[in-house]
Amino acid sequence: MHYQNIYKATFLARPNRFIAKVLLEGEELTVHVKNTGRCKELLVPGCTVYLEKSNNPERKTAYDLVTVEKAVEDRPTPRLINMDSQAPNRLFGEWARAGHFKPGLTLLRPETTWGNSRFDFYWEAGERKGFVEVKGCTLEERGWTYFPDAPTQRGVKHLEELLKARQAGYEAAVCVVIQMADVEGFSPNDRTHPAFGDALRKATAGGVEVLAYACDVTLGEVVMTHPVPVKL
Repeated sequence: MHYQNIYKATFLARPNRFIAKVLLEGEELTVHVKNTGRCKELLVPGCTVYLEKSNNPERKTAYDLVTVEKAVEDRPTPRLINMDSQAPNRLFGEWARAGHFKPGLTLLRPETTWGNSRFDFYWEAGERKGFVEVKGCTLEERGWTYFPDAPTQRGVKHLEELLKARQAGYEAAVCVVIQMADVEGFSPNDRTHPAFGDALRKATAGGVEVLAYACDVTLGEVVMTHPVPVKL
């Protein structure tokens, strides 16, 4: 996926989960944050962020905050992390339709309801069919990545419903889209939400597949690239 009209700015503060104060070319602006998660380890006062300017003149905020630089110990340059929460589903869709997901894929339908959940994707490939729930991951510590960065009962519910779908004869998968490059692997964040980790391990034991893919991130483009090890 691509971004246009990118501007470099300095992060100042985040009054609430929807907006941030930034300094752009000497002017303090209010911008929209395209991620309602906490992201406290990313949005540190004084850090460098990147904004996409909207083409809609009617918007209250002219810019979206989409990418952030994170300083990393023993690394000469900061880690570039995409924090657009709408990106993972778009990235998975592009990746799957490009032939990287299931051989012979004939249908990939977003936002499909089954049981008590609406899954991110339903797919068909010949006689095979299944559901995929996509999770965007921006939390990194010493090269290892974790999800979630805050408790998510909704995420636990999705895992439970994926397990039910698997038991009903569908294939089922969780795809963690890691919105950065150069990472060593992925694990559930048991420190923050042990119930999610327990649900993920239970789902895996029941046949739900867990995928984790890193991304190449530049200021104008984000691309899903390669799988990384998953440690549950």
